[in-house]
Amino acid sequence: MRLLSFIQVLVLLLVCAYLLLVTLENPTTVRLPLPLGRGDWSVSVGVAVTGFLVLGVLYATLLLLPSVWRQAVRRRREGQLRLKTEEKLAATLQARLGNLAGGTGADAPSPQPQDRA
Repeated sequence: MRLLSFIQVLVLLLVCAYLLLVTLENPTTVRLPLPLGRGDWSVSVGVAVTGFLVLGVLYATLLLLPSVWRQAVRRRREGQLRLKTEEKLAATLQARLGNLAGGTGADAPSPQPQDRA
């Protein structure tokens, strides 16, 4: 998956470089029609390309935002669940160790190591 993302970024950079070259070679103006037929807006090709590129980035960001948001919420929920599970496991382990220590009897003598000759 990371290789595919890397290739996509490289392709995007190549497209941006190509658009930059086209902009530098053609310093003409472009007439963009305004909504509702109220005239047009004359801008250079570079400004038009930059504007459309920014609009494309904003659109892609809006498309990706919900999945990124869900993934962040899922990670946070999994972290909280993992913490709760670890706390329960630690409490269970402490209780069992406490029962185990109490069940053997603290007054019983501890076994002595035997000397081997």
